[in-house]
Amino acid sequence: MADARRMGKSELFSHFAERFEVKRTQAREFFDELTALSEKELKRAGEFVLPGMVKLVVQKRKARMGRNPATGEAIKIPAKTVVKARIAKQLKDAVLPRK
Repeated sequence: MADARRMGKSELFSHFAERFEVKRTQAREFFDELTALSEKELKRAGEFVLPGMVKLVVQKRKARMGRNPATGEAIKIPAKTVVKARIAKQLKDAVLPRK
């Protein structure tokens, strides 16, 4: 698995175009719409779910103290909002080895 190359966008679009017998540009439009929909839902509801794959969640982080790793100097890290991805249990169980 270490020498395996990850799938790029063009391979992804080609795969879906071939699988569902549509043009690559149409497959790209599906993914563009999925991206736009996820952005809209994250702004509106704070979460977006792709069933069986991932749940995207907006999370607010508090301000905190940290350290500059180069100098060791204490720095203040400001509060910010981030998007976290929570992988669905079904996908984890399919990919990760059993303990």
